[in-house]
Amino acid sequence: MMGIESQNVTDYPNSNTIFMVWKLGDDPKVKDVFRQLCALVLNLNNSVFNRFPDSRASCVMGIGHNAWKILDLPSPLPKELTHYEEIRGDKHVAVSTPGDLHFHLRADNKSLIFDMAIEISKLLTPVAESILEVHGFKYWDARSILGFVDGTENPHGEDRDFFAKIGDEDLPYKGGSYLFVQKYIHNMDAWKSLSTEEQEKVIGRSKENDIEMSDDVKPSNSHIALANIEGENGEELKIVRDNMPFGSPSTNEFGTYFIAYSNTFTTTKKMLTNMFVGNPVGNYDRILDFSTAVTGTLFFVPTRNMLDEFSG
Repeated sequence: MMGIESQNVTDYPNSNTIFMVWKLGDDPKVKDVFRQLCALVLNLNNSVFNRFPDSRASCVMGIGHNAWKILDLPSPLPKELTHYEEIRGDKHVAVSTPGDLHFHLRADNKSLIFDMAIEISKLLTPVAESILEVHGFKYWDARSILGFVDGTENPHGEDRDFFAKIGDEDLPYKGGSYLFVQKYIHNMDAWKSLSTEEQEKVIGRSKENDIEMSDDVKPSNSHIALANIEGENGEELKIVRDNMPFGSPSTNEFGTYFIAYSNTFTTTKKMLTNMFVGNPVGNYDRILDFSTAVTGTLFFVPTRNMLDEFSG
């Protein structure tokens, strides 16, 4: 009997990524196209692994709440798959934006994901609208455009599976994952006006060697202080991030595509609330004065087994 096979949600970040968000239309063929799409995603992953086993290439598909309903997928839904509502603080907002399907394509060689994106787009274009496409890349030693290492607090080893994948608490969807994404635009002029010391206080880490500040020095509104969260009993709560920088020097648009896989959206929502509302209220994440969230969407990543069922 086949065991549960998750999609590649715990793969480590690599050199090139394409993120795509699609909105389904009302074409009567949409369900048939979705069945073909599930088969295509499985095929793309199998093919690229067989042809280029060392490429670390993968395609992960997430499905939004609205799409789950449109496509008449299994009921009851995954326990925490709902329409994401914006989180509004006194100064900054974690906005909510539409999205029915999300694709996370990654590989060391951009040619592989470029071809994947072409095949997915070719299939979806007759029945859906592309509403976002972001091409991310590895910047130096895994730094964001802001110049600081990103993802230092990511879990490793078996912890990646534990924090990213649903367990026995929702058995029908075991091995699946909640996917939350945001596109952030950075105000680089304002950021560069800060001294290195001031930037380090915003992040809570040293810029050059990525060392976290001690608790007695680290500001309570630093990114590290508010993005690292604990449960009610002090237990560690983590998400698996695969953030990627993107940018267009000629238009002066630079940003970070935030992407989080988790075994429960509650964890991600708690982190977002800390950042945007503040902990305590009003003590919001200082990084938001320089980085604006322009999208925010929740998806569910089914297992490969479920994709196989959906394709039948």
